[in-house]
Amino acid sequence: MDTAILAPRRLGSLLIDKGYLSPDDLQSALEHQKREGRKKLLGEILVELEYCSEDQIVECLAAEYGVPHARLDPRLMDQKIVDILPRDYVEKNLALPLFLVRGILTIAVSEPSNLFLIDEVRGLTGQRVQIVAASQKDIRRTIASLPNSKVFVIDDIIEDSDTADVTLIEQSIEDIGDVEEIAGQSPIIRLVNYIIFNAVKEGASDIHIEPAERCMRVRYRIDGRLHKALEVPHHLINAVASRVKIMGSMDISERRLPQDGRVHVMLEGRKIDLRVSTFPTTNGEKTVIRVLDTRAVSLNLEDLGFAEDVLEAFRANIDAPNGIVLVTGPTGSGKSTTLYAALNAVSSMENNVCTVEDPIEYHLPLINQFQVRTKIGMTFPKALRTLLRQDPDIIMVGEIRDEETARTAIQAALTGHLVFSTLHTNDACSAITRLINMGIEPYLIGAALNMVLAQRLVRRICPKCRASYEPARTVRKALERMGYQFTEFSKGLGCKACRNTGFRGRIGVHELLVISDEMRDAIVADPTIGNLRKIAKQAGMISLGHDGFRKVREGITTVEEVFHIVGDTIGSR
Repeated sequence: MDTAILAPRRLGSLLIDKGYLSPDDLQSALEHQKREGRKKLLGEILVELEYCSEDQIVECLAAEYGVPHARLDPRLMDQKIVDILPRDYVEKNLALPLFLVRGILTIAVSEPSNLFLIDEVRGLTGQRVQIVAASQKDIRRTIASLPNSKVFVIDDIIEDSDTADVTLIEQSIEDIGDVEEIAGQSPIIRLVNYIIFNAVKEGASDIHIEPAERCMRVRYRIDGRLHKALEVPHHLINAVASRVKIMGSMDISERRLPQDGRVHVMLEGRKIDLRVSTFPTTNGEKTVIRVLDTRAVSLNLEDLGFAEDVLEAFRANIDAPNGIVLVTGPTGSGKSTTLYAALNAVSSMENNVCTVEDPIEYHLPLINQFQVRTKIGMTFPKALRTLLRQDPDIIMVGEIRDEETARTAIQAALTGHLVFSTLHTNDACSAITRLINMGIEPYLIGAALNMVLAQRLVRRICPKCRASYEPARTVRKALERMGYQFTEFSKGLGCKACRNTGFRGRIGVHELLVISDEMRDAIVADPTIGNLRKIAKQAGMISLGHDGFRKVREGITTVEEVFHIVGDTIGSR
């Protein structure tokens, strides 16, 4: 909440004078801010610690700057003049036009001290500008109520987040008439908002809204596994699907064909992107929502679970002047997150870092990101060729899907660029044979490829209920046959913090293949998967199984998780 640019003690004094804050609470907030390294403004910390409300802070700032303080209501504004400013500008800067009277434009802002913003509005509109101060929450809620708004403020409508709300919704809608009309009514809006709000709060990566025979079932994917969240009456499925479609600018009248859409929602003051997919089934439409919450994902390499030796070699290769760095693994194995973290590590003012993605999942500073648009002919190969004329130093290609994309990426690497990309293969050595099967000549692969990182995600043992245990004898025997010796095994017993699963969060398991001169010769002479794995093992490559069991030994994950995730590659060391 960027409410104002004031010295912290001055803002604190204003709140104390008004009786909204005690001196002890102010001192506690200042100490908290100091511990955080002053990453947040004092106003943000006061609201976060619940010492005072955002409205109280805005009220004090308004009085200090001599401007009115307003509690916004959509009925009190003139919606005819909202478009005097571009909608994107209003949503980005939280500068909301309220009314225009006798050549004076009144706008609501959350930062009455931001003179630059006021001058910019004056220049854009050609009107004299008068400001009123309002909270960010009020401004966002009012923007969301405007026609054609693309931002949905989902936490403002939710008053309680317990199952009583869901029961009330079930009772409120007995007769479903016009689905389009009902989808815009408050009970359905509250239900969909609750589903999204609770998913983000639980740290879910996906929301599954699916019709069963007698109910509509909602499941969340948390730490890679689906968990049932709630069930509501089956007759609500069409209204819920229509509400999600309205949010995603999709066709609510089309129920026979799959559809895709995107939604931007505001939750607790931050923007969260949702990717929506609908699919018709015999019981009604199933809706899956991918939640892209940047706050829930760390884009620092140190936080992704790399062992020290793997991280050191990985960093050395992403700092290379040219060549290709590949990250491989199945869908949902964290490949994109690893690539974003790598880009984060190499981006700087001295480098021109560009990406070609479909879709763009996270927006990064100092990086030029381009969206593939297949419908208008902007495919991966075409976008990549165009990008090469933009003087890039480092390029990230979201995924190598075909020979044309692979060939263009290799040409870029051979002409002095560092290229990052992903492939869908089971292990590191298989990436080489996959490129050959696409039609790429082995000598080009050997010349361009620097490194392949294969990875999976395993669930972390919950730290609050971790305990030692003795696994089944068959598990110990299997480990002994593979050459692994363990003195102790750990697992989570299940507690409230981990929803009684015994796991909380996930961590990466990695296999790093650095392309040595011997490996380059093998790629050209005998690129069979068996020969490549033999040479990689002789060179000391850490396999997925070996890295997974290191994490078992350290008490980070369970042996069953490694067996389940790594599968048939578990025996190679």
